[in-house]
Amino acid sequence: MTQTKTSTKKQLNLYSVKESFKKIVFWYAFISLIVGLGFAILYPLIKMIPTVFNNLEDLGNPDVVWVPMEFSIVSFEAAIRLVFGNGMPMVQSIIYAAAIATIQIFVCALAGYTLGRVNFWGRNIVMFLVILTFVVPPQSLLISQYLSFKNFDILGIFTAISGSTIDLINKPITLFLLAIFGFGVKQSMFVFIFRQFFKGLPKELEEASLIDGCGFYRTYFRICLPNAIPAIMTVGILSFVWNYGDTYYTGFFHPDGPYLSIKLAQTFSAANVNNILYAVQTWYNVPGANVFAFDAVKQAAAFIYLLPLLIIYFAVQKKLVQNFEQSGIVG
Repeated sequence: MTQTKTSTKKQLNLYSVKESFKKIVFWYAFISLIVGLGFAILYPLIKMIPTVFNNLEDLGNPDVVWVPMEFSIVSFEAAIRLVFGNGMPMVQSIIYAAAIATIQIFVCALAGYTLGRVNFWGRNIVMFLVILTFVVPPQSLLISQYLSFKNFDILGIFTAISGSTIDLINKPITLFLLAIFGFGVKQSMFVFIFRQFFKGLPKELEEASLIDGCGFYRTYFRICLPNAIPAIMTVGILSFVWNYGDTYYTGFFHPDGPYLSIKLAQTFSAANVNNILYAVQTWYNVPGANVFAFDAVKQAAAFIYLLPLLIIYFAVQKKLVQNFEQSGIVG
């Protein structure tokens, strides 16, 4: 009997040691994974900070890696002078992204509510087409979209009135029309998010609104839409971020527009390296400025460009995570 108790106690101790060992290994692997991913994500930013705050003539010096020998903000001054000017390009880009985000929220919320709550013939086919639009690369639709806006007409009305079509390429209205008709940046994904959210709302809300005499639109605008704040915030933030940094649609349909994403790409193209270096050398009396100085100014411009997105992220990061859980991709 005593031997049996001793054997059982040894087995329990061995099991306890195994479980403790498994927990230690799991937490070590988990922490290592988190630290590794965090370092991989933050490394470009960590590497950028000493570069943009360094003296331009010290860039490329093998003795200067992480800590600048002489602190300087010339990179930011040059970036502001080359790209941002009086701040209007950033203001215009923010207004554009916010306007497109508002349109996408309105259009996608209505489409998502219809697909999630209204039973009609062909609903699954329409949802399949929405998913297909998300899966299909936007490049495959570019030629047809470009030709449609190059020779824009509505059922032949413009041709009948004026004798010709309207050229909407390189006009800002083209980008708004894309958002209105559901072909904006990642718009099919936004429809899917709203559809999943509205699908999870209790049916009692609609039943109660019908008893109170609300029709379809009143139920949507007065009952369902106010309850969709998590999905609205999620879509709004994603839409703003992606439209603010978009170079695909803006580059093809409005390349001359005042968008920072386009202006950054044009200013810091490979063809402008010598021009920017000459400007920096002349403006700030830095005769030793080289290609590393060009990279520093470019990184400083990118950092300023990202400031609105960083501010939005740090302001709403906690709420955004909660909204992702609620807006959900379930059901």
